[in-house]
Amino acid sequence: MNRLQKAKIKSILLKMREDLISKIKYIEKETLRKSQKEASGDLSGYSFHMADVASDNFERELSLDLAENERELLRKIEDSMRRLKEKKFGDCQQCSKSITMKRLSAVPYALMCITCQKEEDKKSK
Repeated sequence: MNRLQKAKIKSILLKMREDLISKIKYIEKETLRKSQKEASGDLSGYSFHMADVASDNFERELSLDLAENERELLRKIEDSMRRLKEKKFGDCQQCSKSITMKRLSAVPYALMCITCQKEEDKKSK
């Protein structure tokens, strides 16, 4: 991988990282910083119906799960940036062959070449 390709990948990773951090902050702000009443939109003094509370709790859990998925992706991106800096980026962690630029452009945090990734996906099914 040449310097221009590495610069392109680094740029993609930085943009993805910035977008993910913004998403995570937004999800957490909208989910965790609102009270039950604010989240439901009902600011009256009346108590909640159990079904409404359950629905609101489900939505909060879903939002927190989404934030956790985004955090996991962020960890992968930061690990890729570290490997790029340490000059360990772009080699498949299974077979040690170079990961194609086409794959890295699509999935810049990929740890495996497409062949090894397909094999790994088959094993996990």
